[in-house]
Amino acid sequence: MKDILAELEERREAARAGGGERRVTAQHGKGKLTARERIELLLDEGSFEEFDMFVRHRCTDFGMEADRPAGDGVVTGWGTVNGRMVYVFSQDFTVFGGSLSETHAQKICKIMDMAVQNGAPVVGLNDSGGARIQEGVASLAGYAEVFQRNIMASGVVPQISVIMGPCAGGAVYSPAMTDFIFMVRDSSYMFVTGPDVVKTVTNEVVTAEELGGAKTHTSKSSVADGAFQDDMEAMMEVRRLIDFLPASNREKPPVRPFFDDPARLELSLDTLVPDNPNQPYDMKELILKLADEGDFYEIQEDFAKNIITGFIRLEGSTVGVVANQPMVLAGCLDIDSSRKAARFVRFCDAFEIPILTLVDVPGFLPGTGQEYGGVIKHGAKLLFAYGEATVPKVTVITRKAYGGAYDVMSSKHLRGDFNYAWPTAQIAVMGAKGATEILHRAELGDAEKIARRTRDYEDRFANPFVAAERGFIDEVIRPHSTRRRVCRAFASLKGKKQQNPWKKHDNIPL
Repeated sequence: MKDILAELEERREAARAGGGERRVTAQHGKGKLTARERIELLLDEGSFEEFDMFVRHRCTDFGMEADRPAGDGVVTGWGTVNGRMVYVFSQDFTVFGGSLSETHAQKICKIMDMAVQNGAPVVGLNDSGGARIQEGVASLAGYAEVFQRNIMASGVVPQISVIMGPCAGGAVYSPAMTDFIFMVRDSSYMFVTGPDVVKTVTNEVVTAEELGGAKTHTSKSSVADGAFQDDMEAMMEVRRLIDFLPASNREKPPVRPFFDDPARLELSLDTLVPDNPNQPYDMKELILKLADEGDFYEIQEDFAKNIITGFIRLEGSTVGVVANQPMVLAGCLDIDSSRKAARFVRFCDAFEIPILTLVDVPGFLPGTGQEYGGVIKHGAKLLFAYGEATVPKVTVITRKAYGGAYDVMSSKHLRGDFNYAWPTAQIAVMGAKGATEILHRAELGDAEKIARRTRDYEDRFANPFVAAERGFIDEVIRPHSTRRRVCRAFASLKGKKQQNPWKKHDNIPL
């Protein structure tokens, strides 16, 4: 028996060694942790249960039969994050550059199947050179098997991808179908084709960082939701995100103890909105003052900054926040912000996370660039996402809510449950000046008359009371009591049950 146990330990040691000391040292030299070190940081201490430690590839071409390391370049299993179960796979760059083989893919598919079956999130730590060329089509088949699991798991369990090294070709499409993608600055890249191929095909000279680095994907392409300084910060922030998310679509979002008074008054909010309607203010100040302990987890912070998305807690429960940001483009909706917010709203709805919408929107951004880019279709995505969402929806209009953008931002007409407005709210088809110039076109030559007409229009429409008279606004509330009113609104909606008509699936305007 002792011999067998000794052999078991030897085999485990060999598997844990990955690609060997030299390759591990090279990994550390790049400022990167190994696959197992990353898992240790992500999961609670001592909670990791590994699967398939002894799996080896079955390739016999190109001399591969002579090199069959245990584990085949990926560490898989499950553990806990603050006591809650998660499944994880971590690609090992020290073994064949983390390249994906048939058996490597089977290991990933096994834990994804278990995650769906048992209702727990999947975290993928990607650090791979792509398909294993020696295996040819078997490797490509392995990718497709993983893709199919991503699709089936979508909306069933949260899927989080962390790009911690190169990620090219087919390797980028699995993360692209997950709910959240995070990158590590200066050490992770995502692209369909690398810089060399780009140069050969298009003659463009571009670095890996410019083509698919963290800055590119967080600020330009919107592929990634956030970027972190190093592997350690990435693991800590993923742990923090998991704390906000439900384990699956069968469970409610987690509730944790809170130490913040739900009835807390914030008198500073009474002066948040400036007297000048064209002067910006920071909507994040409102979000932080509403949230339990001022804790806000922002998603896609560096992309489409004219809209803010992320998670807060109210009375210990997770709430998704979508908010116009007057500091950027005056808070206008455009192509990028519509896409960003629509995807976030659909995630929240899929996992029964209530949605708080904070509105200060002067309309959709005008211009040929937007029209040629399809702002109509992209704006409709956000409209569609809010309209189909059946989770509790609470809306607060702080200032402008003009035109179609008023409708889009979780209005009463899109089944908003509670629609509040501050006294500073202006709900109208358009701004007073533009409306006056259309209504009184014949008087445009008389500046004094137009100024008077504009003031009349403002007095009549630049307030929340016309909408409140029609029941489109449930209540005009004092800004300093917003946290109390919003907390009470969500508390009253805990038992909400709403169903859409049966359908195989919808056809959102992509």
